[in-house]
Amino acid sequence: MKKLLLALLVLIALTTLMFVFFWHWSYSTGDRAGYLQKFSRKGWICKTWEGELAMVTLPGTVSEKFPFTVHDEQVAQGLRKVMGQRVDLQYEEKVGLPGSCFGETRHFVIGFTTDGPVAPMPGAANGAAPAGLPASGAASATAAP
Repeated sequence: MKKLLLALLVLIALTTLMFVFFWHWSYSTGDRAGYLQKFSRKGWICKTWEGELAMVTLPGTVSEKFPFTVHDEQVAQGLRKVMGQRVDLQYEEKVGLPGSCFGETRHFVIGFTTDGPVAPMPGAANGAAPAGLPASGAASATAAP
């Protein structure tokens, strides 16, 4: 009975070490740039932040989608604020993590940067605002002198 209990404890310890190793080890790291088009918190039991980045090489071409997972709550809240903008995601690719409790993808975002302001709206020429919208630098009529 003691040998069975010892074997079970050794198996549990090895399994735990394997998970810790795969959680801290990255198969690859890198950056992906594109437009953040989808970001939501998903899962039946284990909730994870899952997103999708549309990587576009030229306007009018078909975009490649890059699915990713975010575990850091601060990164997730930051990404929620830049929805629809062009971002550069820093990620780690993790191989060997079983199940969906770690995330639906192998790509885990660890940080991001934005490329600055969003591109001008269609119809705006030389920085002029489209009809019906105030110019970005113009003072509004309700502003106090």
